[in-house]
Amino acid sequence: MKQLMILETYEQLKSLSDPFRSQLMMRLIEQPYTGQQLAAQFNLSRAKIHYHLRELAKNGLVEIVRTEEKNGIVQKFYQSTARGFTPSEELLPYKEELSESIRQMYTRMLERTKMRVITAPEDAFKQETAISNPAEWSHLGSTWEISATKENFKQWIKKFFDLMEELRALSAETEGHPEQKLFSITAFGFEIDESLFQKREMKNQSKKESE
Repeated sequence: MKQLMILETYEQLKSLSDPFRSQLMMRLIEQPYTGQQLAAQFNLSRAKIHYHLRELAKNGLVEIVRTEEKNGIVQKFYQSTARGFTPSEELLPYKEELSESIRQMYTRMLERTKMRVITAPEDAFKQETAISNPAEWSHLGSTWEISATKENFKQWIKKFFDLMEELRALSAETEGHPEQKLFSITAFGFEIDESLFQKREMKNQSKKESE
């Protein structure tokens, strides 16, 4: 599986903009599934699942990675062709579809992250004492609102990905270590219209003034 795939056609973009297909893609980015397995997960008919799989495969977004024969029936395992997707310059004029495609994928990522939080092992959030030094934290949960220029934000994104590559390299160096654990990291960063934090501060200030 490629780390990143560049979307070249409008049809690829439309496929990822579909709410249900974006749900399928999130599953297939994680691991291979058969149409029957996906039908059971989503409580839908295999015919409907295979229709969407064919559309995704037609646009090069998923592929058959292996087959298995069971009771005389050949089962096809589908998987995403990449872990992430980004549009080519030719697709930039389709701003509305591009925006919806990204929004759908982010929404599905949030849903999968919620599931991971709920099903994480008990020790994942265990903390014996209060620790103020982030270097000692064993888990991370944080929401920030930062005012910055778009250029500064893009520079920060580049540094973030460099940092993730550094962590990936460290992981490879310690592969097989008895203390090595599996961590889930999900990151979002996007422009917003107004600050929720600011609203809270204003409400608190108004409350104090009324008292």
